[in-house]
Amino acid sequence: MQAWRVHRNGEPGEVMRREEVDRPVPGDGQVLLKVRAANINFPDALLCRGQYQVRPPLPFTPGVEICGETEDGRRVIATPALPHGALAEYALADEAALLPAPEALDDAEAAALHIGYQTGWFGLHRRAHLKEGETLLVHAAAGGVGSAAVQLGKAAGATVIGVTGGAGKAAVARELGCDVVIDRRTDDIVAAVKEVTGGRGADVVYDPVGGDAYTASAKCVAFEGRIVVVGFASGTIPAPALNHALVKNYAVLGLHWGLYNQKDPAAVRHCHEVLTAYAAKGLIKPLISDRVAFGDAAAAVQRVADGTTTGRLVVLPALTAAPAVTEGAAP
Repeated sequence: MQAWRVHRNGEPGEVMRREEVDRPVPGDGQVLLKVRAANINFPDALLCRGQYQVRPPLPFTPGVEICGETEDGRRVIATPALPHGALAEYALADEAALLPAPEALDDAEAAALHIGYQTGWFGLHRRAHLKEGETLLVHAAAGGVGSAAVQLGKAAGATVIGVTGGAGKAAVARELGCDVVIDRRTDDIVAAVKEVTGGRGADVVYDPVGGDAYTASAKCVAFEGRIVVVGFASGTIPAPALNHALVKNYAVLGLHWGLYNQKDPAAVRHCHEVLTAYAAKGLIKPLISDRVAFGDAAAAVQRVADGTTTGRLVVLPALTAAPAVTEGAAP
């Protein structure tokens, strides 16, 4: 079968190689999935760089989120079991963690539903306890993770302020339903949030960026507000001033969704049922900006690594025989 593999750590566009490999063999409790669509996530770039919290043995196939098909014909979504990731014709996954793909979503949309929307739901509801009528500030609102939080915030009845970088991404955020959009390249985030909220600030901040985004968040979070730390796409991990959190009475909440798979799998399944119902009602729909050919997978992961994308990039399955081994891109 065809698969993209990483033999050494580095930038995705340089180290991902398209190869012909044997089909993986399921271990105990695992199933073989035919890949119908593979969603690209920022962790895929970190895996290539060797900077993710999980470090599979080399060589490995990246790809942590798929819509796949079981051998008995079920259409499911899953997080593949590394080192046999999603950027291949077939992947492995834990059978107990399989979830039915929502009928309201096509394969590419279903592939993009799992991690980003589960992270958003747990972050906003389990950690921050977002309430109807509150103000939610979402950084990188036009990105894959941020766009999910925007839709979930609107579904919860919140007023959503989206922060983006550039006019194009600002337009996308407005189309997603943001009540207010702030362009960080031209606007003062803190001043804009204070103006919109009458000086109160944002009740909940959803931050997948870190760095300067977190610094701004701490300055414009409301009394008894909650900052949800989701990731560090900026590459800079902030060092919160806990004295500032004390005197301003706000909470800094960490969110690592993967732990819920280990600690509370029942909650993950409940969340999936909620998301499936939302999708059926049209309240959420993954923003797919590009459906990428299998041969362009390495370039797609690099685009996500570079932060140049809006919404989600989804790789479609390989349909032809594998070419000679290449590195960094398809021949």
